[in-house]
Amino acid sequence: MVKEDETFPCDLIFLSSSRADGTCHVTTASLDGESSHKTHYAVQDTKGFHTEEDIDSLHATIECERPQPDLYKFVGRINVYNDLNDPVVRPLGSENLLLRGATLKNTEKIFGVAVYTGMETKMALNYQSKSQKRSAVEKSMNVFLIVYLCILVSKALINTIMKYVWQSEPFRDEPWYNQKTEAERQRNLLLRAFTDFLAFMVLFNYIIPVSMYVTVEMQKFLGSYFITWDEEMFDEETGEGPLVNTSDLNEELGQVEYVFTDKTGTLTENNMEFKECCVEGHVYVPHAVCNGQVLPTAAAIDMIDASPGAGGREREELFFRAVCLCHTIQVKDDDEVDGPRKSPDSGKRCAYISSSPDEVALVEGIQRLGFTYLRLKDNYMELRNRDNDIERFELLEILSFDSVRRRMSVIVKSATGEIYLFCKGADSSIFPRVIEGKVDQIQSRVERNAVEGLRTLCVAYKRLIQEEYEGIYKLLQAAKVALHDRERKLAEAYEQIEKDLILLGATAVEDRLQEKAADTIEALQKAGIKVWVLTGDKMETAAAACYACRLFRRNTQLLEVTTKRLEEQSLHDVLCELSKTVLHCSASLTRDSFSGLSADVQDYGLIIDGAALSLIMKPHEDGSSSNYRELFLDICRNCSAVLCCRMAPLQKAQIVKLIKFSKEHPITLAIGDGANDVSMILEAHVGIGIIGKEGRQAARNSDYAIPKFKHLKKMLLVHGHFYYIRISELVQYFFYKNVCFIFPQFLYQFFCGFSQQTLYDTAYLTLYNISFTSLPILLHSLTEQHVAMDTLKRDPALYRDIAKNALLCWRVFIYWTFLGVFDALVFFFGAYFMFENTTVTSNGQVFGNWTFGTLVFTVMVFTVTLKLALDTHYWTWINHFVIWGSLLFYVVFSLLWGGIIWPFLSYQRMYYVFIHMLSSGPAWLAIVLLVAVSLLPDVLKKVLCRQLWPSATERVQTACLVSGPPLGSHPLASL
Repeated sequence: MVKEDETFPCDLIFLSSSRADGTCHVTTASLDGESSHKTHYAVQDTKGFHTEEDIDSLHATIECERPQPDLYKFVGRINVYNDLNDPVVRPLGSENLLLRGATLKNTEKIFGVAVYTGMETKMALNYQSKSQKRSAVEKSMNVFLIVYLCILVSKALINTIMKYVWQSEPFRDEPWYNQKTEAERQRNLLLRAFTDFLAFMVLFNYIIPVSMYVTVEMQKFLGSYFITWDEEMFDEETGEGPLVNTSDLNEELGQVEYVFTDKTGTLTENNMEFKECCVEGHVYVPHAVCNGQVLPTAAAIDMIDASPGAGGREREELFFRAVCLCHTIQVKDDDEVDGPRKSPDSGKRCAYISSSPDEVALVEGIQRLGFTYLRLKDNYMELRNRDNDIERFELLEILSFDSVRRRMSVIVKSATGEIYLFCKGADSSIFPRVIEGKVDQIQSRVERNAVEGLRTLCVAYKRLIQEEYEGIYKLLQAAKVALHDRERKLAEAYEQIEKDLILLGATAVEDRLQEKAADTIEALQKAGIKVWVLTGDKMETAAAACYACRLFRRNTQLLEVTTKRLEEQSLHDVLCELSKTVLHCSASLTRDSFSGLSADVQDYGLIIDGAALSLIMKPHEDGSSSNYRELFLDICRNCSAVLCCRMAPLQKAQIVKLIKFSKEHPITLAIGDGANDVSMILEAHVGIGIIGKEGRQAARNSDYAIPKFKHLKKMLLVHGHFYYIRISELVQYFFYKNVCFIFPQFLYQFFCGFSQQTLYDTAYLTLYNISFTSLPILLHSLTEQHVAMDTLKRDPALYRDIAKNALLCWRVFIYWTFLGVFDALVFFFGAYFMFENTTVTSNGQVFGNWTFGTLVFTVMVFTVTLKLALDTHYWTWINHFVIWGSLLFYVVFSLLWGGIIWPFLSYQRMYYVFIHMLSSGPAWLAIVLLVAVSLLPDVLKKVLCRQLWPSATERVQTACLVSGPPLGSHPLASL
């Protein structure tokens, strides 16, 4: 027994509740983030068991599927035994299952029986992480790391070989002051060589930037807060801000090449407004129209053509009943109301539960025609007709909607005993099943509304005699109680039932485009990103929306691969013809490889529907992949935009996967707002959920969530751009400074008899990556802005400069590595030749090996830190503090480390070394000269490249220097 506001402790089959109708309301915010109340239904044969004694007398068995993580799917059946008779078998579905973690609301108590407990509950099974997504930067880091591992092994191997070559002469192997013992002479040569190889590996292991991975994780975690803190991405209307579900893909936002977006609720507001309905060819609109003028009668719906006859009048009323009854909206009772919505029938407060915006819009639109939907209670549906009479229908069966067949039906019984099947769905799923009705007139109206961008829905019906219904009932029951392949058996049953229909009419609702959706798509295309729209809507509706959001333009030549065209031509012929069209244009004119928006090139847009896609994706009989895929991809590459309509959720994921694993391996992003978008969100490299009106399933399963589609522009063009620039500089800088650090150590072995003598003191070895050089690059990677944020928003083309992992390609990596090698040569040989055989102090003393190593280390710390300062474009007090503070910390630490006798140390080889070095004038001169020489090549390279071969970003930087940088005065103002 679970009481109100308690959380269900395990997954329960709902047996009964304190409510007379056997229902209860729950919230599943802890499971899927949805705060709205969901209605669940008790088993029909147990909902009358209201006391513990009643439950104790229940004799039943439950059979169900193995535990699986899908929150919205459950297959089972219950066998209720009454006396000695055969058991009553009832199907169990997700509406009968109360999930662990959900909370009981507006219900005093419920009784249930546990089916899944512990780690078998759906909540626990969803703890398992989804497939790990790895960014292109992370993959590049791992490849570069392998290169540096090879360098490490090569260094160790070279030094090991050189050691034994050098020691081949006896006086070098056993000098008079270091004779070997007999045991050492008898030791196996291979074992000695292997031990020396391992010693060199330990000596040079600092070239592997282990601390880089720690710094990268810190940068990603801290940097992700810049998205959640962005006030421009906060939506006042919904009170929602952006969410970061993973910080591993921040930099991937700066590498996106394809955006796959849903239409309804993503590009549009998902705020439906009833526009018209067409019944038996007669059209009704929300306002009266006279001589082209709309009359101010907003509360009514009027006909704009001739009135129907007597037979038409009957069909008209059937249509209105069908619209109300097919949209089985739950209406909350007075004591369950959360909002102030007014019921149109009596003015009392009410609200809708588990209803989509288009359902509410249709029902509220039909109310203006005199048919008012009242409620669904105790399996009876009530509505008030034009004569103000209450009509009551018994709800016999619901044939639930699914995205494959794109329709749903209800079977109801009127008070007079007549049985009806009312079916509503997409025109493509209704018209083929119609045998009667004014199909041509209604179809013409549907196509007209679709071209105008309206969402259309067709309604049909058929009368059933009692014998027919009994046959349908048995067919459905057999499918419902099946434990295996229940969904397939139900689909087959629905297919048999929903046929030989009579067409009643169609409805049209408008879903307005979201604010700045068109501007966002235009900016993405200018940034070189291809945008594809994947929707379940019909082609005409989706195409109109694509024109409205400027995905398609007036001069765009549309290419179609649709079912209608495939009825006239074979798929092979269609694809070959389109391929010749687009490839001929590409051969004659140079097309921009990204967006195809050049004025010199014919702009192509492709439209494909789900049925055609299935043929393209269909494998050959021998199991091999279809050769149509590559042909299809070649066409898509040469189109500036693609619209995929009539797509099932799985097909959306297939499209994303097809592009994701094409030969170019582009970075893909999928964005949507509903549960039907989850599959493509999970499939794409980056998944973004819209926190919309269809729940939070998309947001919960995404990598990032934003309130509106318009926020995608800033997320990619600004945040993504900054993230990529910062992380790529961090990675290259870490490899560079570690080469600077270890290569002098490698060179030093040639001057110390390959004895594994270290050049630097142990404290310097330990603190180089931890303290002396770590904080400046971490803060740089969090605050750097190579151009202003406003500039990035104003000039989306700058996004192209970083495309294709441009800053972590092999050319840039090799440059940074050779720069590190050059600087290391300058550090070591500059210090070596400057002080070779020379007295350098006032008392005639020469530097020892620790002083020499300290000099090299000092030049190195100053060089790598000043190199970072030269690469900084956006200076704040934070940058000044960490850069100059790090250099000051190194000097202070060295003075203290070598200037004090530390009692906890058994010996101090660095005692007075740093002070001794600084007491020499030539040492000061060496530090200044060597730092300048080390930095000179990088400065020259930057100047020459900026003058001779400037990138778009460098031209913008130069322009900003001339006009003054438009950056905020506050150091974090534009983050």
